[in-house]
Amino acid sequence: MDTLDDDRDVQALDEAECLRLLDTAPIGRIAFTEGALPAVQPVTFIRRDREIYVPTHRGSAVAAASRGAVVAFEVDQVDVRARTGWNVTVVGPSRLITDPVEIGRLDRLGIGPWGPSGAHCYVGVQVRLVRGRSIRPHPSTTTGLSSAGAGLPS
Repeated sequence: MDTLDDDRDVQALDEAECLRLLDTAPIGRIAFTEGALPAVQPVTFIRRDREIYVPTHRGSAVAAASRGAVVAFEVDQVDVRARTGWNVTVVGPSRLITDPVEIGRLDRLGIGPWGPSGAHCYVGVQVRLVRGRSIRPHPSTTTGLSSAGAGLPS
């Protein structure tokens, strides 16, 4: 554990904990290249096994940029006041999913696009590289306190 401040510690999370936390986040951010520049957008998503599925509309920047490109996907939860929280980043190749049968299967999982979409598709992001960290109060400053409900890994 590395010391961040006298009252907080930063800790790298293992892959299993990263995937567990990833599944708790209601919104993520997908980072991709648009016109040779980095772009980041908030998105709804669901993870199944080693792939993250992001619903989007067929003409979106995310759909256009996700045809085999390597993208990053990030989720987090923070307590601004306490300056604690966690984040998880996944990096992997993406694919555009336009097959009606596969779209129907993903639709039944109950997620929908973040914004208005009309005709939609999905972007699949393969989970290849997974990294995460948590920043939490140093144990000596939390005597008798629990991190339950603070969104921190237990």
